[in-house]
Amino acid sequence: MIGYARVSTNDQDISAQIARLETAGCEIVWSDVLSGTRASRPQWDACLKSLNKGDQLDITKLDRAGRSLKHLMALSEQLDERGITLKVIDQAIDTSTSAGRALFQMLGVFAEFERNLISERTKEALRGRPRGRSGGRPKALTDAWLKRAQDMYDAKTMTVPEIAGAVKCSASTLYRHLTLDTANAD
Repeated sequence: MIGYARVSTNDQDISAQIARLETAGCEIVWSDVLSGTRASRPQWDACLKSLNKGDQLDITKLDRAGRSLKHLMALSEQLDERGITLKVIDQAIDTSTSAGRALFQMLGVFAEFERNLISERTKEALRGRPRGRSGGRPKALTDAWLKRAQDMYDAKTMTVPEIAGAVKCSASTLYRHLTLDTANAD
């Protein structure tokens, strides 16, 4: 048996998928750290090329192979034509059976539906933002607070850490925004 594991980003841990595939009996496990929506994934492509008639490809979840229904159906057809079965451990799908092939197709529809819902929610949230507002955290300092901080700094009566405490932000934020007098810097 041959396995394939995938995570979308370096922040995610792939080791649990690999361990589950090895426990399932996979002798070889290919892995990628790329989005499932990418057309080309080097290890996935190599994995598919390495498969021969009679082999079984194991993945932990259906979305590890791809998120597009069109792509999943093409994969299913390609593997079937080559005499290769697909086993999806978490969803108990085994394409060597009629029921397994039907479940594969149904879950593919739901995976694409879920992905489309996420995309729609994201677009709606972005449309709902006030004009000119970008994503991310709010500014630590408003323009008014920055002006006060600059006035305090120019008056030379307080240190930058003291000013930071007064305007309720970090000293590093102030250093980034203040126009510093480099001749008398703290």
